[in-house]
Order: sequence, then C-alpha cells, then structure tokens
Amino acid sequence: MSDGAPHTYLPRSGTHDFSVLRYDLDLDYRVTTNRLDATALIRARAEVPLTSIMLDLVHLKAKKVRVDGQKRARFSQSATHLRILPASPIPAGEEFVVEIAYDGSPVPRRTRWGTLGWEELTDGVIVASQPSGAPTWFPCNDRPSDRAAYGIRVSTEQAYTVLATGEPTGHSVSGGRGTWTFEREEPTATYLASVQIGRYTLEPRRTAGVEWMVAYPPALARRVLHDFEPVGRMLERFQTLFGPYPFPSYTVVVTEDPLEIPLESQAMATFGSSHADGHNGSERLVAHELAHQWFGNSVGLASWHDIWLNEGFACYAEWLWSEVSGGMSAAAHARIHHAALRVTPGDLLLGDPGPDSMFDDRVYKRGACLLHALRLRLGDDVFFELLRTWTRENRFGTVTSADFEALAERFSEEPLGGFFDAWLRETRLPSLGR
Repeated sequence: MSDGAPHTYLPRSGTHDFSVLRYDLDLDYRVTTNRLDATALIRARAEVPLTSIMLDLVHLKAKKVRVDGQKRARFSQSATHLRILPASPIPAGEEFVVEIAYDGSPVPRRTRWGTLGWEELTDGVIVASQPSGAPTWFPCNDRPSDRAAYGIRVSTEQAYTVLATGEPTGHSVSGGRGTWTFEREEPTATYLASVQIGRYTLEPRRTAGVEWMVAYPPALARRVLHDFEPVGRMLERFQTLFGPYPFPSYTVVVTEDPLEIPLESQAMATFGSSHADGHNGSERLVAHELAHQWFGNSVGLASWHDIWLNEGFACYAEWLWSEVSGGMSAAAHARIHHAALRVTPGDLLLGDPGPDSMFDDRVYKRGACLLHALRLRLGDDVFFELLRTWTRENRFGTVTSADFEALAERFSEEPLGGFFDAWLRETRLPSLGR
C-alpha cells in the first residue's frame, strides 16, 4: 500500500489495487451513548487481479461481509484494517460490490498530527478526517487520489440536526428519531467526507449564484451571523479570481465547542465557537477554508507530498481577500511572511516536506510566497488567468506539482524550471523578485 508519494507519508493507509466508485453509508447513531450501527455498500473497480480486498477501518468491528451478494465472505480484522477474501479472484478491470455491516463506539485515532476522525463534542459530533481519520467512521480506501461519489443516510435523536457530505435529499422523523439523507456525485476524497451533528439553527443564503448556509447553535447567533457575513462577498470575489464555485452549495458549521483550527470538507467548512468572536477575528481563516473548495477539494491531490497545492493556494487566498476587501495588500503579506521565513529553520523542501512537516506553517507560507513570486513574474492578468485555467482544466481531478509547473510554463514567456526548482526542490529560500 502507498499514497503515491516518493517516500510513503501514510504507509498503512489506502491501496492502489482498486479504486472506489461510490460509497453508500447508512449510519444509525445515538448521541447519548456514542453508539454506531452502520452498513457500508462500496462499489469499486479492481486495478490489478484481486485475491483479497484490504480496507481501512479503525476502532470499529465488522460483523458481516458480502462480496457481490454472496451470502458470506471470509474476513479478518486488525486494529486498523479489514481484509476480505472473495470466493474467487476478481480480475483486473472488473467492478465489484462489498457490503459491510459494522458497529461500535467511534473514537478518534491517535496520529503524529494529533487525534483525527469521529469525535464527540459536548453535545454532538464532529468529524475531522485529514489526512487519515476517515476509517474511524466507515471502511474505506483511504488515499487522497481515490475519489468517489457518496450517498449518506444518518439517523439520530430527533433533537439534533445532521449535516453531511452531499446535497440534502430528505429529512424525516419517526419514533423520536430523525433521518437525514445526502448525495454527493462530485468525486470526493475520503478525508473530505464528513458528518456533523448538533443542535443547530440553519440560516440559508444565496450570493453570486451560489446557495450557501450557516449552521450554528442558537446562543451564538449574533456573533456567527456577524463574523460569517463576509462569506457572500468572498464567494463573489473568489469566483472572479479563481473561476466558478465548483459545487452546488456551500455549508458553514459553527460548533458550540471551541476548536483549535477550522476544518474543510467537501463543500463544507467547520469552525468552533472560538472562531466566532463577533469582531471578525477569524476572517482570514474563513477565506482560507472557502478557498479550499477550489484548491484541494475540486482540484485534489494525487499524493500528500504535494500538499502545498492545497495549503499554499488557500493561504495565498487569505492574502488576496485582504487585498480585495480593503486590508493589507497581498504584496505586503508576502514581504512580511517572506522575511519571517528567512529566520526559520532552513530544512524544508516545499515540494516534499515529509509526513512530520506536511502541516508545518512553512508549507503554507512558503507556498503562498511562491505564488506571489510567480504573480510578479507573469503579471496580474496572466497569473489570474493561470489560476482560472488550473481550476477549470482540473475540475474534480487529481494533480501533482508537475502538472502545475507544466501549466505555468504555458503562460510564461520564459522558462520556469529554475524558478520551480528553487521554490520546491531546494531548501534555501528564494527571493520574491521585483
């Protein structure tokens, strides 16, 4: 198993032996006892001849497994994986369906980046999966390049609102329990699939042709509605800069609990009460998470070693929002953060930071500085046309740094090989340019 990186970032997550086409998840969850009873129906295609099917599943127990409807498939389970033996080998290129009934009390997994996955709040649930938390709530092929469609059905106590990956397609109440259904046809990485459960008020909006919504605890209404009002203006300006918003809608969730950092997922971002102070104290983070819908969620990573394509672009979007909304210019942000980078340890390779440093702030800031240096080389008109072409040509696809370099060369009158070598493949910090 590999995540496709030149050295393995998540050595035990995901496989290239098959690709998932669709997940259908039926989750019956009790908030009061943190009990999950669930079924996953996984439709996939074999990329090589398969004598076994390996899925990531953490802290939950498989009870029954079927492959292509056979009554019983043999399976075994470790702390982190479910290994399934079909009755006969599956030829390369053939599609197959796995049905898994599983249950347990979902908890986050411990990783070098902290605890990840399904986590209980004071009164509800949050899912934070990046990069390897998805298996804490469903069996999956947990690699970023394996993007699939989703159908998600969640039943829980009637008092709670459920928000999950996909467009809402139904809500019913019976016997004191509410059932919510969602459909996401756009290809979605496992780490971007999410469920949020809480006692939320839903505030729908429409701006610049995009349906968007804020979900929040009623007690936080004033602070949330004030601090997330700029989302509409961000949607308008980012579509001018980056191209059309790629999904049918956008949802912002604000939890009652404080969170250390906000979380992006497909067509959704989740913030803590700590990010709604009533004074726009987290406005740059609001811009950052929205920008991920273009950079990371629509245009996705082929492997984690190119994470700067997610975080450098989203960080630069913070600076662009500051510039277009009357704050400090992107150039001023770039100068400040470039100067700060000069006094940090000079051991980071932006194009391959390694698993310990993949979420290092230097990846974010050096990536953003790279983009500003490229903007200075190309000029504004060409640079922003490059960004719009990037999001258009790679919509719902997966990309590498080499793909971005090749596209940038198409927009440049001079070779850019040395430029990208200096920024991505050398540790010494290049100058920003003129």
